[in-house]
Parts: sequence; C-alpha cells; structure tokens
Amino acid sequence: MIQFFNVILTQPILNLLMWLYDVVPGQDIGIAIIILTIIVKILLFPLAQKQIKQQKALQDLQPKIDEVRKTYKDDKEEQARRLMSLYKTEKVNPAASCLPLLIQLPIFIALFHVLRSILGDADLGGMLYSFVPHPGQINPTFLGFVDLQSPNYVIAIIAGAVQFVQAKQIMSRGATKPPPKEVEGKPGAKDESMAAMMNKQMVYMMPVITIVIGFSLPGALILYWLTMSVLTVVQQWYMLTYKKKKEGMGGPPEVQAPANG
Repeated sequence: MIQFFNVILTQPILNLLMWLYDVVPGQDIGIAIIILTIIVKILLFPLAQKQIKQQKALQDLQPKIDEVRKTYKDDKEEQARRLMSLYKTEKVNPAASCLPLLIQLPIFIALFHVLRSILGDADLGGMLYSFVPHPGQINPTFLGFVDLQSPNYVIAIIAGAVQFVQAKQIMSRGATKPPPKEVEGKPGAKDESMAAMMNKQMVYMMPVITIVIGFSLPGALILYWLTMSVLTVVQQWYMLTYKKKKEGMGGPPEVQAPANG
C-alpha cells in the first residue's frame, strides 16, 4: 500500500516540483511550490466546482424548506415526507461538500514526504524520472529571505486568517444550518446534519488548527496550504458572489402582473 501511494502520488509530485524548481528563474523553491499548488487546484477544479454548487444548492433550498414547514405545520408526517421529497428532487447531497477536503489530505501527506526528502539529505536519484534533471542541493529560501525549511510563524498565521475567510464565506451562505427537526434521523437529513456540523466547526476550528500545526511544520508545506486557501477564496467569491451578481444583472427583466382594476 505504501509503495502504491508513492507511485501514484509522492513520486509524481516530487518530479513535478523538481522540474518546476529547475525551470523557475532563480530556482526559487517557494515559487515552484506556488505553481505546483495552482496545478493541483486546476486538477481538482471539477470537484471544487461541484462542492461550491452543492453549497449554493443548500442555500437556495432553504426558502423552500421554510415554505414546506409553514404549509404543513399541522401535519408533521406530510411535512417530513415533503421535505425528504424536496431533497431528492433537488438532488442535493450535503456530504459532497466534504469530498475535496478528503482528497486534498493524501496530497498534503505526499507533499510532506516530498519536502522532507528534498529539504533533507535523502537521495532523490531513484525517485526522479529519466527526463527530470537532478537538482543537486535545494536552496530552501523563498524570495531570497524566507526560510521554508523551518517553521514560519508569519506564514502560518496568514494561512489561518485566510482559512477563516474561506470558511466564513460558506457560513454566510447558510451551509451551517442543521436540517429541520421533522426529518432528523432520516438518511438525507443525516448527511445534511453532518455537513452543517463540519462546516460550523471549520469556521473556528480549522484556522486555529492550521496555525498550531503550521508552527511545527516546514514553512514550505504551510506555503502550499496558504496558496490553496487563497485560490479557494477567489473561486468561492467568483462562484457565489461575482458570477451570481453578473447573472442577475444580465438576466431578463422581471415581468410584473398587471394590477386589477
């Protein structure tokens, strides 16, 4: 299993990073990591789009949920049936919002092993592809003065702050609301409840965890996480704010019914 993990993730990431380090002007490992992060973000783009759409769907679904609860407030059985039918009809799967995070975890672990190898004394000869030149000694300095081999408190704190902004974007759009009590315990509601709980914890816990862990990890690894968080903030802003506003401005004018009399 470890060998499979190395072949599928660790070795490709190592070779891509070493190739970028070779072609980047000045051989700046920090810039190479930023470019690597952008490439990973592009590869995960379809999953990220799906995640954001699911979050947007949960937001758009809330008025319909409130309407059903109001309409059938005296018939709890029918209310529960209508709500579960609504989840099914709208094809909302709250658990899908957790998928990109779960996929990023093995990539993060693989990158940790890669950075430990290239910034340490490990022999890279057996890990490099034939077309990737051996970099020799890696310079761990970013922009000429930031040491990425040691923990960097500034990068860690900035990463935590951006993580808070990223999570707050989601929270402000209602993704932390639990399912109605009338459907608690049912399959669709369990998924929604789990996603709401995880999103709420991410708003406050993830930034703290990012900073605490960042204080003990190499600055290179936290630079990756910071770059990924910044890209996610931009993508969420585009999907949930800019694009929605642009579509609203470009849509057809609303037709009003003539007044009686």
